[in-house]
Amino acid sequence: MKKCDTCNQEVTNNFIEFQCPDCKKTKIIRCLDCKETGKQYACKECGFTGP
Repeated sequence: MKKCDTCNQEVTNNFIEFQCPDCKKTKIIRCLDCKETGKQYACKECGFTGP
């Protein structure tokens, strides 16, 4: 099961998944609530943080 990297909630739909913009090694998963409210996420591989 996929989980949001910001709030750690399980996601099944209404989420976005993308490569880390810095290292491009890890996929970032964010629920739409965290994305829309601009909550920070961190890459588990390189530590890059973004809104």
